[in-house]
Amino acid sequence: MKTVILAGGSGSRLWPLSREQFPKQFVKLFDDSSLFQKTVDRALMLSEPDEVYIVTNAKYEFRVLDQLSEMGLELPEENILIEPEAKNTLPAIFYAIKMIEEKHGDSVVAVLPSDHLIEVNDSYKKAFENAKRIAEKYLVTFGVKPTRPHTGYGYIKPGKPLDGGYEVKKFVEKPDLEKAKEYVGKGYFWNSGMFLFKSSLFIEECRTYQPVVVRLFETESLDSIYKKLPEISIDYAIMEKTDRAAVVPLDTFWSDVGSFDSLYDIFEKDKDGNVIKGECLPINSKNNFILGERLIAPVGVRDLIIVDTKDAVLVCSKRAAQKVKDVVEILKSRGDERGEVHKTAYRPWGSFTVLEEGGFYKIKRLTVLPGRRLSLQRHYHRSEHWVVVKGTARVIVEDRKFLLKSGESTFIDVGKIHRLENPGLTTLEVIEVQIGEYLGEDDIERFQDDFGRDESSATKQI
Repeated sequence: MKTVILAGGSGSRLWPLSREQFPKQFVKLFDDSSLFQKTVDRALMLSEPDEVYIVTNAKYEFRVLDQLSEMGLELPEENILIEPEAKNTLPAIFYAIKMIEEKHGDSVVAVLPSDHLIEVNDSYKKAFENAKRIAEKYLVTFGVKPTRPHTGYGYIKPGKPLDGGYEVKKFVEKPDLEKAKEYVGKGYFWNSGMFLFKSSLFIEECRTYQPVVVRLFETESLDSIYKKLPEISIDYAIMEKTDRAAVVPLDTFWSDVGSFDSLYDIFEKDKDGNVIKGECLPINSKNNFILGERLIAPVGVRDLIIVDTKDAVLVCSKRAAQKVKDVVEILKSRGDERGEVHKTAYRPWGSFTVLEEGGFYKIKRLTVLPGRRLSLQRHYHRSEHWVVVKGTARVIVEDRKFLLKSGESTFIDVGKIHRLENPGLTTLEVIEVQIGEYLGEDDIERFQDDFGRDESSATKQI
C-alpha cells in the first residue's frame, strides 16, 4: 500500500501558537513529537518508507525534511511533492496519485492529513483492513464514532451495509448543536478526512466529476496547473458527488486538533478542570485552557482560552474558539506579519528569534544547524554585528574568510558581501545586532544559496 500525507495546512484557528510560517502540524505539543511526525509513524504501519509520499509547499519543505531527519528517516527525494501554492485537498491528492501511478502503476493508496491526533489501537488497524477489502469498488473514507455532539466536525450518514463498512448515504456540513445531537442519535459518523482507494478508481471519478483538473494535470506544467486550478476539497469535488463513496467505522480516539477547545478536550486537567501548559498560578479559576511562555496568573475566571507567546496574547471564551481564525484574517488585511510569523522564524539553515527591536535597530539570536550556512548575500540599508555565543562560526566578508569562537565577534558594514556558516558538529548560536534605517527581511541580494532561494522567491528570507 502507498500512503499520502497532506502537510500543507496553515492551522489559523490555533493562532498565536500556530502560524502560517510554522503551522500546527509541526508544533511539538505531544510527547516532544509533532502531529506531522506522529502521522509519519502511522504511515509506516501501512507502507514502507519508499511508499510514503508527502505533499507540502515551499514554505514547509525544510520543516518536513528536518522533522523526518529527527526521526532518523530519509524518504526518496521524489516522494516529497512541493505544490507551487496551496489549493486545498483535491489538487494535493491528485498530484500525489499522478506521481504514484507514474512510478508504481495502479495502487491502493491511503491519504492521511498530517495535523490530526489519533490513538492507534486494534480498531484503527482493523479499519484499514476493512477499507482495503472494499477499495476495489469504492472510494473509502473513515467515519469516527462520535463521543458527543460536536459542532466543529462534518458528519457522514451511513447507508447500505458492506463487508466492514457502509455505502455513504449523505455527507453533511458542520451542524448546530441541536442537529449534532440528532446526527449522533441516528448513528452518523464524524468525517475524519482520511481516505483509502485504488488510484485508478480515484482518477476515473475525477474524470467524471472534475474533468478540468484531470486535463490540466495531463497537459500542462505544474506551475501552470496551479495557476489555473480552483481551491477545492476532495469532499466537495468528488466524495459528495460520487455514488461510489463508502465509509468504514473507526472506533478510536480522534481529533482534528482544529481549535483550542479541541486541545482542551485532549489534555489532562487539574482538579479544577484547567489545562495548564507552562508556569501558571490559577486562583479560583476553572475549566480554562492556559498555555504560556511567561508566568500567567488567572484569578476568578472560567471557560477561557489564554495563550501567551512572545509577541501576542489570545484571550477568548471556549465557546468562541472557532472564531480565532478571524484574528488572523484581520492581521493579514493590515499587513501585520504577526498573523503569519512567530518571533522565532524557521529557515532551511536553522532559525532566528527577534529578541528586541526599535526604530533603527533589531537584535536577533541566530541558530545555525551543523553543516549548514546562510546564503552569500549583502544588504543595502543595514550593517550587522555578529557575536558568537555557542559553537564555532566560519565567516566570509568580501574576500576574507575566518573563524570565530564563542565570545568573539565581527562587524559587517552596509553593502559588504558576506556569509555565516556552521562548519562544526554542534549547533551554532550567534547574536546579531542590525543597525540601519530599514530592517525588513526583504533587504537582501543573494549571490549563492544552498536551498535554491533567490530574489525572485515569494518569501525573501535571510
